[in-house]
Formats: sequence, structure tokens, C-alpha cells
Amino acid sequence: MKEMSNQEMKNMFSLEGKVAVVTGGAGSLGEGVATGLALHGADVVVTGRTIETLQSTVKKVEELGKRALAIACDVTNEDQVKSMVKQAVDAFGKIDILVTVAGIAKRFPAEEFPVEAFEQVMDINVTGTFIPCKVIGNVMKEQGHGKIITVSSVRAFAGHPGGYAAYGTSKGAVALLTKQLATEWAKYNINVNSVAPTIFWTPLTQEVLEDEKLKKIFLDGIPMGRAALVQDMVGTTVYLSSAASDFITGQIIYVDGGCTAG
Repeated sequence: MKEMSNQEMKNMFSLEGKVAVVTGGAGSLGEGVATGLALHGADVVVTGRTIETLQSTVKKVEELGKRALAIACDVTNEDQVKSMVKQAVDAFGKIDILVTVAGIAKRFPAEEFPVEAFEQVMDINVTGTFIPCKVIGNVMKEQGHGKIITVSSVRAFAGHPGGYAAYGTSKGAVALLTKQLATEWAKYNINVNSVAPTIFWTPLTQEVLEDEKLKKIFLDGIPMGRAALVQDMVGTTVYLSSAASDFITGQIIYVDGGCTAG
């Protein structure tokens, strides 16, 4: 393999000419990731259950001068994911990057956790990660390259007394799925890595972080003393999407302010 030229090294974080798919593109994290990828040059396809919720993300990407496409899709339904991927490939010709942001959290004490709620979390967070990886992985296999970034959590690393029996279990499954896909697909030149944040400010965590007692429990376990921000995730995602990470696969990168360090 030839060495990287100085110009290629200079541009190793550039995503110019790349096409990314971001599931869960309507949420604050999905919107932030989609915008970050566009800022570095990628055209972006965003998915969610309804088209209307995706329009803000589409507008932000287009304001950056990049192409954007919103597609309604239930990530737990393989037929819908296949349809979404076909529309994306028809529109852009390829898919270079997949970021699986779509997910939910439900918190109950384990002894009281409704089975239906547990199954819903597992379905969306695990099956809803696997199906897009499977379908887009086949596109990337045919292309001979691709970057897949899943979203795990520090809760995949250690338990927490805050009622995370479903969420933590699901994110642990995502972490191992990431490693499994990485080992299977390395031969196709597909990198599969995961970003694993600590608790971060989104509408989904607002009720926790605005409860001073709960907030203290979380922040006491983070050496840097704050919750993560959406932008803390963006740099890692761009890195894992770019040529700078070409020899990195199967890794879980904790964006956690030192939470898992000790």
C-alpha cells in the first residue's frame, strides 16, 4: 500500500464527496451529528419515523451548502430500511458512512421493569442498530469500503442504580455487535466503531439533569464534572467517519469526561 501524500494527510479529516446516513436524525444528537458531517464536507441522508421532524436537520445541512435528504423509516423494520437505503443510493449513488443514532431510554427499578418497556428498548436500540448496519453493510461490501459508527454508552461498561436494566443491557449489546461486525467486515474494508457517551444534555435526559439529586449522582462519577454536550460527540464521529481512522475498527470510544477511567 502506498504511503499517504502530504496533501492527503492534510485532508485526512475531510469528508468531501462522501455520503452519510444518520438514523435518528430528528433528535438533538442526530441533528448535531448530521450538521457536523456536513460541515466537514459530507452530503447527508437523515431518517426518522416522520418526515416533518427531520426538516430542521435538512435545513441546517442545506444551509451549509451540502445536499440533504429526509426519509421516513422505522429502523426496526427491515423492509422500510431496505426502501430507505434504495432511495438514498438512487439519490446519491453510494453510502460511505452510517451513524446509528436512533435509540430510546426507559428507566424503572429492575424489579418493577415492565417487560413490554424492556422489549421496546431492546428492539429499538439493538435490532434498530443491527438492521441498518446489515442493509447498508451490504451496500458497502459491494462498494469495497465504508465507515459505520454505532452509538453505545458508558452504561455498557458499568451498571448504575438509576434504573438502567434495559438501556444498559441494550447498549452492552450494541458494543459487542460493533466488535462482531468489525471482525466480520474488515475483509471488505468496512470499519465499524462505536461512540459511547456518558449522560449528555438532550431533551431525553433533561428530567434527570434538572433533578439536582439525580444530577449530583451522575456528575459525581464524572471526573471532568459536567455532563457531555452534543458537540462532544461530533468530533469523535467525524474522526471515525474520515480517513484518519482507516486502521481503527472494533473500538468503543468513550466520550465520558473520564467516567470509565476509574
